[in-house]
Amino acid sequence: MTFDQLGLNAPLLQAIADMGFETPSKIQEEAIPQLLAEDRDMVALAQTGTGKTAAFGFPLLQNIDASSKTTQGLIIAPTRELCLQITNEMKNYAKHIKGVRVVAVYGGSNIQEQAREISRGAQIVVATPGRMQDMMRRRMVDITKLSYCVLDEADEMLNMGFYEDITNILADTPEDKLTWLFSATMPREVARIAKEFMHDPLEITVGHKNEGAKNVSHEYYVVHTRDRYQALKRLSDANPDIFSVIFCRTKRDTQKVAEQLIEDGYNAGALHGDLSQNQRDLVMKSFRNNQIQMLVATDVAARGIDVDDITHVINYQLPDEIETYTHRSGRTGRAGKTGTSMVIVTKSEMRKIKQLEKILAKKFDQKTIPDGKEITQVQLFHLANSINNTEINQEIDAYLPEIEEVLKDNTKEELIKKVFSVEFTRFFNYYKKAKDLNQNAVAAFKEESGDTTRYFINVGRKDDFDWMKLKDFLKEMTGLGQDGIYRVDCKDAFSFFNTDTEHKEKVLALFEDYQLDGRRVSVEETQGGGGRGGNRGGGGRGRSGGGRRGGNDGFRGGRSGGGDRRRSSGDRDRSDRKRSDRRGGDRDRKSSYGEDQGRSRNRSERSSRSEGRSDRRGPSRTPDRATEGNKSPFSGKRRRRS
Repeated sequence: MTFDQLGLNAPLLQAIADMGFETPSKIQEEAIPQLLAEDRDMVALAQTGTGKTAAFGFPLLQNIDASSKTTQGLIIAPTRELCLQITNEMKNYAKHIKGVRVVAVYGGSNIQEQAREISRGAQIVVATPGRMQDMMRRRMVDITKLSYCVLDEADEMLNMGFYEDITNILADTPEDKLTWLFSATMPREVARIAKEFMHDPLEITVGHKNEGAKNVSHEYYVVHTRDRYQALKRLSDANPDIFSVIFCRTKRDTQKVAEQLIEDGYNAGALHGDLSQNQRDLVMKSFRNNQIQMLVATDVAARGIDVDDITHVINYQLPDEIETYTHRSGRTGRAGKTGTSMVIVTKSEMRKIKQLEKILAKKFDQKTIPDGKEITQVQLFHLANSINNTEINQEIDAYLPEIEEVLKDNTKEELIKKVFSVEFTRFFNYYKKAKDLNQNAVAAFKEESGDTTRYFINVGRKDDFDWMKLKDFLKEMTGLGQDGIYRVDCKDAFSFFNTDTEHKEKVLALFEDYQLDGRRVSVEETQGGGGRGGNRGGGGRGRSGGGRRGGNDGFRGGRSGGGDRRRSSGDRDRSDRKRSDRRGGDRDRKSSYGEDQGRSRNRSERSSRSEGRSDRRGPSRTPDRATEGNKSPFSGKRRRRS
């Protein structure tokens, strides 16, 4: 079917031709003829990005009286961005209809100027619920003669708490108006609006209720809680041409993740409600111009994003509502293109994936986080393709003789190696000692089920170990293989590692009388088994095992015994007991211990944070610590899509 078969008039068909539209989408094909043929209310369910604006926009423009300056059509949208987007599209549709004016009404702009624009004659007003209510209270707008009212993204408006605003607006409109409700999903609140304010509405459903877009694939990656940000970076590095929206649940997390990405050299930006309108406009302009490659956004702020070539949606955190996930994934796979929705989850969130699969009737593919070797290979071939597809600028000919003179002693093979070594070295150095995030996730699951044991060992960086060397040493000692030793955290004078609990007796026995270069190596189980416990206390030789509170290394260790200015946790425990005994009573003893533990954790947290960021920013620049390979491969280099 073509647009000229839908019953549209010549001015609209001319506008459609100007915009390059050739065939109507499914929702347009279903809704437009019905809205032109019948004067009745309508409820239309279709996914985001399927062309709903044109589905109600064309019939609305064809039905209004352009010769009258009375406001005849009201379109209500949840956010300022979507309000402006609809307004711009409606103006493009109406450019061959003489006398039609479309005015946007939204918060953050001068309300007096918006009122003046309407008073000059606006047949169609596009408004956000809050600003529309405000103008109605001030009697700046007259909607008593409306013929049409459109609720766009109705489910999202109600999810944002606009139910009362919408009902107040609808209550002031004529009873004989036509109401067209467009939504991606059909929660109870939307059905309630339809029942209260619509008369025998025609229902159109494209696909199934709450169904996700068909051309979007869904993937999920299981990680340890503390590895969520590292997983995000690796997913980006493994997709060099990524152009994505990353969803967080809160404004605080959105800003934090965006700042971390920018600090690590990625082209990123934040979009959330705490930004001023001018800041939001600048961010969206940069995103539409591909100057921002990774847009970190809250669900509310992202409602106005209308960019057709988004390749990925990344759910940094899953939303509470199924409908919200549907809206998120609808940001990609638009205008007939394919897209990917990625979900980063912890083991405890797996049940949400199962719920999504059941309700959306979509299969979510579990995938593993790419390792350094995979990422390096992807980046090298991306560079090779970029070089191969680069158009030669003939202006370079004037410089070639001098360039050839500089490179004359290199063979073809040497030149290729040198060109690609620039990219290879960055990623190889960065990822060569990066931890296995997939193994960390397995370890976390074992911790939750009590199937893993956490150990303390009194060797560390001062003994010329890093986490990889220590893991190799422990594998050789225990014979447990590649995956038998995990969660290796190497500190200055001590370290921690995990094995499955079934190997505990073997590991402890192997290190009973073991010496390394004449020094006794001590391995002990930390209190709390899989790392959930607090400090190990322990008879004068106690060391701080730390409590598992997230952070960069999961265990907030203090310093170990000899030569360190800080007291060991065993010393603190004894000191606490003496103090509390003097005060008297179990209550004082418990309080004192808890306060001191808090101070210990704070000190340890600061220590661990400065030592545990090698996979994000690299260690602190101390003279005795190697820094090569720890800086982000994108630091100091802006990433752009080729």
